[in-house]
Amino acid sequence: MLPSKLQAALDLIRSLPKELKTEVLLDYAKKVPPPPQGVELERVHECQTPFFLKAEVEGGKVRLHFMVPDEAPTVKAFAGILKEGLEGEPPEAVLAVPPSFYRGAGLEEILTPLRLRGLEAALLRLQEQVRRAL
Repeated sequence: MLPSKLQAALDLIRSLPKELKTEVLLDYAKKVPPPPQGVELERVHECQTPFFLKAEVEGGKVRLHFMVPDEAPTVKAFAGILKEGLEGEPPEAVLAVPPSFYRGAGLEEILTPLRLRGLEAALLRLQEQVRRAL
């Protein structure tokens, strides 16, 4: 079972016609704030686009930071979906998300398999950081 905010994001994407899915992804890309000064981000090397993230656990909740170039809005949208869906969740809930969590939301209609593998890699790296933080 996915965290409710992540499930809601996927349900929204699933409910839209193909032509609106891209617009919603761009909205998620706009929701990614720059990381605070001094936060050490780790690169997700499996992504062709520079994708950096940091997952922290504070007070029993996961905090996420991302840095993705604005010139890569689709990839930045992944960061937005992960931030929206997992920020503030308990570590156990984040660790329980399967790598293929996005399947069935219709993202494969608008994104290449390579991009979707990058999304999986970002989630796996995030989960690895959560495990290290515990």
